[in-house]
Order: sequence, then structure tokens, then C-alpha cells
Amino acid sequence: MSSNSTINAYAVMEAGGPFQQHQIKLGELGATEVELEVLYCGVCHSDLSMIEDEWGVSKYPMVAGHEVIGRVTAAGKQAGHFKPGMVVGLGWNSGYCETCHSCRLGNHNLCAQARFTVLTNGGFADKVRADMCSLVVIPEGIDLVSAGPLLCGGITVFNPMVQFDIKPTDKVAVIGIGGLGHLALMFLNAWGCEVTAFTSSEHKRKEALSLGAHKTLNSRDPEEIKSATMSFDFIISTVNVNLEWDLYLQALKPKGRLHFVGAIVNPIQFTLFPMIFGQRSISASPVGSPATMETMLDFVAHHQIRPQVEIFPMSQIEEAFKHLKSGKSKYRIVLSGEE
Repeated sequence: MSSNSTINAYAVMEAGGPFQQHQIKLGELGATEVELEVLYCGVCHSDLSMIEDEWGVSKYPMVAGHEVIGRVTAAGKQAGHFKPGMVVGLGWNSGYCETCHSCRLGNHNLCAQARFTVLTNGGFADKVRADMCSLVVIPEGIDLVSAGPLLCGGITVFNPMVQFDIKPTDKVAVIGIGGLGHLALMFLNAWGCEVTAFTSSEHKRKEALSLGAHKTLNSRDPEEIKSATMSFDFIISTVNVNLEWDLYLQALKPKGRLHFVGAIVNPIQFTLFPMIFGQRSISASPVGSPATMETMLDFVAHHQIRPQVEIFPMSQIEEAFKHLKSGKSKYRIVLSGEE
């Protein structure tokens, strides 16, 4: 099926600029492309980073939005298994080369030619197009309103659980109880792990316990962190600020791993000896492959996990981003295409 479309979107025309209504005229649908009606689109901090060109790769006009829940309206002639009416998800990447070694191994998220959704007309719009290889079918039993954040925030914390073979018997810890961290707590609890949250206040401590943490430690108290020396098999950091990382390294068991998914722009510093003598590791990862996203969605449906979201109509996108910048969102923001 071919389709000529006009996309009605909200775009920024320059770094840090306001959102403006913007139309994009598209030609015929490519053979492997799928067109979606946007039902819901999550608002991620990465959208803010791209809009403000924090990472130095942005292009304008930009239609951001990469946590899309959409209904198929048209499919290219080689994407016929995506039928009109199907509900699918689109995350950070809207296409892959499909020929590089990473793609051929199934590690599409590591494809050097992956196309960022936010640089190819994202989900802050009434429609979006993507290559069929980047889409995942949303299983029954998943709440569509809150599902969008799973496609970036969710997969970002789920991917390392799979990649590094986190076991239900592992003792794990989460740094940062926000958009990523609250999902990590729920996932790791449902995975079967003993979960500790590093928190910064009594209010956050209570929230962390309600989200799935079994224990908490005060992230602003070096002595309390030292009391957990050699306690954890795996620590995942979801924050975008520098901390005293040596304290967290020492909280790892021998062969433990400190893993970063929060994007810290500035250089980070470690002392090497705790890593050498404990054979500890430091690592980082982006989002996951479509196959891993499918596994995550099955896991979420089975355990009835729902991101905590606040809903704004798409027309209030400016207000939604002001709320994101305030740091007061609990814990993810979703824009509804259904006004």
C-alpha cells in the first residue's frame, strides 16, 4: 500500500526555541515503511537534550518524540504483516542498516547507521513513519496510555538486565529514583532480585519502597554508602550528574558491575585499584534492540508493570516541557494525540 501524507507536527526551529505548529509533506510510503497514527507519545529527557542541542548532533526544524504508541494506517508492499489497525510501538530508532555485523547479530541498537527517530520526524505529531524493522507490536494486557515510556526509559534499564545476565539471586541497587530509576526498581523487583535504592530524602525513601525497593541508602551520606561495602552484584546509575563513584565501586562485590544508563555529559573519574583487586567492571549501554523490546513488553504484560505517568494533550506540549524542566514530574510525561 502506498500513501502520500501531510504530517501535522509540533517542531522547534532552533536550539531551545518554542514549539510551533509545522507541516511536513511526505511522498509515497517506502516498501518497508509503516505509517502510524500517533495515539500517545512519551516525553523523555533525551527529547529535551536534543531540542536544546545539548549533545551537539541536533538538526532543525526538529520534530522530537521517540516513545510512540501508534495505530498502523498504511504499510509498504514489503511490510504487509503490519496490518491497518494494529497497535505498535516506536522507540529511539526508526530504522537500521540491517547489513552491518551488529544488525546481523541482532544487536540493532548498536548499529552505527541507526536512524534516530527525533532526526527523522518524531512522535510529537499526528502521524509518524518508520521502517518495519524498528517497530514492535504492543501485546494485549498492556495499558496503552502509559506504554510509551517503556520504549525508551523502560528498555534502557531492561536491556542491561538481559545483556549482563542479572540473576534473581543477585543483590542489586539503583541510583536515581526518577523517570528511569522508578522503572528499574519495578523491573528488578519483578525479576526476583533483592533491590536497594540510593535515595536523597525521606520522601524519596518512602517512594522507592513503594515502587519495589526492599531497602534504601542515603546517597548524600558517604558513611551510609560505606556501610554497604562489598554488598552488590550490580548497581545501575540512572542519574545525569557526577557522584563520588569510588564509593559506589567499593559497594560492589568482587566481579560486581557499575552500569551507567544516565547520560553524564562531563568526564567521570574512578580510582583503578578497587576495580583491579576486586575484578569489578564499569559499563554503559543505550536502548535495546527490537527483539529485546519485545521480551521486555512480554515481561511487563506478565507482571502488570505500568510506568507512572502524567498526561497532557498534545496541544499542551509547551506546558508539558515546562513541567519536565521543573523536575517535578512523577515520573514520566505522556502526550495524548486524542484531544
